[in-house]
Amino acid sequence: MLFDVFETVLRVEALGDRFRDVGRPAHEWELFFTRTLRDGMALTLAGQAPPFGEVARAALRTTVGHTLTDEALDHVLSGFAHLPPHRDVEPALVTLARARVPAYAFTHGDPRTACDALDRAGLRTYLRGVHSAEAIASFKPPARVYDWVCAQVDTPPERVALVAAHSWDVHGAVRAGMVGGLATRLEGAVPTVVDRPHVSAERVDLVVDGLLALPG
Repeated sequence: MLFDVFETVLRVEALGDRFRDVGRPAHEWELFFTRTLRDGMALTLAGQAPPFGEVARAALRTTVGHTLTDEALDHVLSGFAHLPPHRDVEPALVTLARARVPAYAFTHGDPRTACDALDRAGLRTYLRGVHSAEAIASFKPPARVYDWVCAQVDTPPERVALVAAHSWDVHGAVRAGMVGGLATRLEGAVPTVVDRPHVSAERVDLVVDGLLALPG
């Protein structure tokens, strides 16, 4: 089972403290992160995407109106390695461990950043590995990204589930032939414009329970 990292496993809203540290409003974290994902997806559509860190730095400069020094930008961006976990994630990973179902992280960006954050959150011990779409110069959700990660875990797509709090991510996985589990705590409900996930619930642990209960 694959888990998206940023906003599904780790609380990106905690970056708000970093924005305050450099004299910016805390709420700018959301526009910054949304811009980063949007720009990464657009660059992927146009060809190979630059590394997540480069896309994020450019999006951050735009968000703050080009007012921050490089040191201040570094301070905000380094916050990705210090994000706290959502409370519903560890119970889900414990359930999978007890069921002997392997779990992996599947993210954007430098996998070392995700590993550092997952280590600090005490969650990486539950994971067999951490995979990033950056390895193929892409952002989610093109089908090739999901095909690639299924190859990394040596399992056919129809036997791999993705758990995410982003409906577009789950949509991409379902379109690629995978099993999709959407935690609706971010968006409130399943949007009408995406393919239906196989399981949806407010919390990640409930999504995992539902996925384990699927036939076959």
